[in-house]
Formats: sequence, C-alpha cells, structure tokens
Amino acid sequence: MLIATAAVLGVVAGTCVGYLVQADREPTALPSLSQPSLAQAKGAGPEPLSAAQDRQVKVDGDLRKLLLSKPSGARKGLYEVGNDGWLDLAGYAETYESPAGAFNNLLSQNEFRRAAVTNWREDGDFGVEIQLVQYRQVERGGEAAGAAGNAYYYAEPDGDHDTESWPIPGTGDGMAYVHEKPETSYGVGVYTAEAHAWRGDVAMAIWITDTKPIPKTKVLDLAKRQMERL
Repeated sequence: MLIATAAVLGVVAGTCVGYLVQADREPTALPSLSQPSLAQAKGAGPEPLSAAQDRQVKVDGDLRKLLLSKPSGARKGLYEVGNDGWLDLAGYAETYESPAGAFNNLLSQNEFRRAAVTNWREDGDFGVEIQLVQYRQVERGGEAAGAAGNAYYYAEPDGDHDTESWPIPGTGDGMAYVHEKPETSYGVGVYTAEAHAWRGDVAMAIWITDTKPIPKTKVLDLAKRQMERL
C-alpha cells in the first residue's frame, strides 16, 4: 500500500514540476495564422476546350454523329434499328436473350444513359450494324468496361474452335471475332463477325453478317475506324 501511494505521489509531483518548468520558459514565437490577401487575376477566364481537345465534350454531344458514316452506295439494312438513330432503353434491352431482366439491370444497376445505332448493306449480302452505348457511371463507374467484358465472354465461349479473335489496335483490350461456322437456321448459310471495345463511358459493338466467309481485315478495319471517332 505504501509503495502504491508513493508511486502515485511521484507521478503527481513529476507533473507539477513539468508545469512549473514550462511556465518559466519564454513563449515560443509562432507564425501568424493570418496571411496577406492575394490579388485575384482579372479578365475573362480561359476558353473551354473544344470537342477535338476534350473527349468528354465530344461524347456528351450528339452521340449519333460519332457513328461511322454509311459507305457511298450502301443500302438500307434489312431491318429497322432504333428511331432516327437512337436506341432507347426498351429497344436496347430487346437485343438481349432475356429482355425483361436486361431492362431492370440496365436501369437499376448498369446506369444506362443512351445508345446510338446505325446499319447498312453493301456488296450483295454484306450487312453491318454498329451500336454506341453510353453509361452514366455515377454510382460505381466502369459500366462501359463491364459491358465490353461481357461481350468478350459471349463472343468467344470456352472450347469454341470455330471462332478466331484478334485485338483491335489502339483500344487496350478491344477484340474482334470471326465465326467461321455459318448459321443455317434461316435456310441459308450466314457467316457472322463482331467487334467489341470501350472508351471512357461508351461501349462499342459491331456485328457483321454475310453469306460468304468474312475476312478479319474487314471487321478489324471497321472497329479501328469506329474507335478512332470516340
């Protein structure tokens, strides 16, 4: 008990000595918290960046203008797509195997913003459809990358030896695919190819159909030129 009492008294005494030593010291000069006011620049601020300099300005404009133009001499596609170049949420969801589930996911989770679409035919039965799908990316971000990632998965299933794939130059992980086995359920052999990539908040998808095998140079060229516009 005596030892414990002595220990407590020693701590108190040491604290008191510390306060006394501090009280005898000269006050330390500290820098003033107030600073002289700084003169503000006058005149107009810098001009906003143009669409050529600021990619976001470009993609926030008319998304349809970023689609590749139809080649000279091209004909209308075999089917109508979108409304005046726009594909609304319901129309885009219809491109999925389960439209109802896709609609809910695109609305509640994937932050679908808008989609632009075009299609055409050239050189006989050669058909092209291009979609640009833009996401809000407010809550989570990375939605365009996720959409492209899903497209990669379905374009080249594991063990599919009838599909060849190549990276799209200048796109990071963008990929182009040629399916060498024709689809015959329509009574005629239809060959298909596709390309998928993303940049920022926009995912790109290209589908090509023909009654003849599709060379990889065709799908790679279309994909590369389309991505250069984003």
